[in-house]
Amino acid sequence: MATTQRSEQNQSEPKQPQRSRDWSWPYWPFVPLYPYSQRRTLCREIIKGKIWTFEQLQGILYVIIPVRMTVIKLAAGGLLVYAPVAPTRECIRLVKDLIEQHGEIKYIILPTASGIEHKVFTGPFSKWFPQAQVFVSPSQWTFPLNIPLSWLGLSRRQTQELPANSADTPFADEFDYAILGPVDLGLGPFEEVALFHKQSKTLLVTDSIVSIPVNPPQVLQFAPYPMLFHAKDNAFDVVEDTPTVRRKGWQRMALFAFYFQPSVLDVVNTKQTFKDARKAPDRSKKAYFGLFPVQWNPDWKRAFDAFRQDGNPIVAPILRKLIFNRNPEVVLQWADRVAQWNFRRIIPCHLDAPVMTTPQKFSQAFDFLRPLPPPKRGWFAKKQPISVSFPKEDMAFLDRVDRFLCDRNITPPAKPLPRETSEQ
Repeated sequence: MATTQRSEQNQSEPKQPQRSRDWSWPYWPFVPLYPYSQRRTLCREIIKGKIWTFEQLQGILYVIIPVRMTVIKLAAGGLLVYAPVAPTRECIRLVKDLIEQHGEIKYIILPTASGIEHKVFTGPFSKWFPQAQVFVSPSQWTFPLNIPLSWLGLSRRQTQELPANSADTPFADEFDYAILGPVDLGLGPFEEVALFHKQSKTLLVTDSIVSIPVNPPQVLQFAPYPMLFHAKDNAFDVVEDTPTVRRKGWQRMALFAFYFQPSVLDVVNTKQTFKDARKAPDRSKKAYFGLFPVQWNPDWKRAFDAFRQDGNPIVAPILRKLIFNRNPEVVLQWADRVAQWNFRRIIPCHLDAPVMTTPQKFSQAFDFLRPLPPPKRGWFAKKQPISVSFPKEDMAFLDRVDRFLCDRNITPPAKPLPRETSEQ
């Protein structure tokens, strides 16, 4: 099967064209995310003849996190699609390569109620395959205007909500699913559908779990400049395009994306930023005319290593601080149910995939929500287990965001974690 891919080792290849009709995404103004009107697609085969992923770039300005669609072959022939990406000509051609070999797309799943970066592509993607049934998570909503799904291109004839019981779906023999939520966020609910493919022991999730890779995700090699931009230490720095520099830029980009403002990042005041821009070696439009309003501390790598947690499945800081703590009981019920499935790998919609792991490690990612045991006293008391945590100094900005949202009644406050009443 044809794929579009480029590895870090292939940087000496001739330059690829910067624009192509095959990569065109004309609807980008509705959700103006980078790379805007041009989206390349990377197709990877995860399990031979059974599971494939389709990845594209997506971000705000130069803070880029890949977005992923997963396609699974059905036992009786045909395909199931989880979380569609932008249906560019290139993407559809790659999907049709699979269709020729494995049969038509039978089911398309939109696994989130609020994630516009997934929702905006589902309608246009489904129009290419009108024979497919589209299943969406319940509690759909949009912000700032709550518009009907038909306005996003989803046909009423083709689309239906996922039943509460996965046994009531036509794909129940091969898949189970669990719906997380709804978790009330004030503006609307958070909801996510975890889908388990029984035969391959593969778990699909959207945003709830991620794994942070040391090296840049392969799809980022299509557009390396954002990594080079973030690899600069200040406005005057000139970096060389090497695998090491790309890795440095990627790791800083990850800190940006998940903390917004980690403690190892200093914000340069506006006056100094414009003063430095006048002396910057690169004042091109691509380099934001020399504007570089941040400065990285020398120990930034320490923050990345602490955040990465050795590549184990984690709940991203934003979800921990602003979403999941709004209803720990509902989230834990979902996590415990998912952990009962005997999966061997997780394919999230973002960052590393597949993540080879266990249900136990998946469950441990949510330990920060679990009841706190009573403190044990005395000389022979055993040390209490500590759940995965992120440095307080790196979470400080999200703490301020949380207070801002709660003080203005935009979102409900976090619910306090209960404490167990008896020792285990």
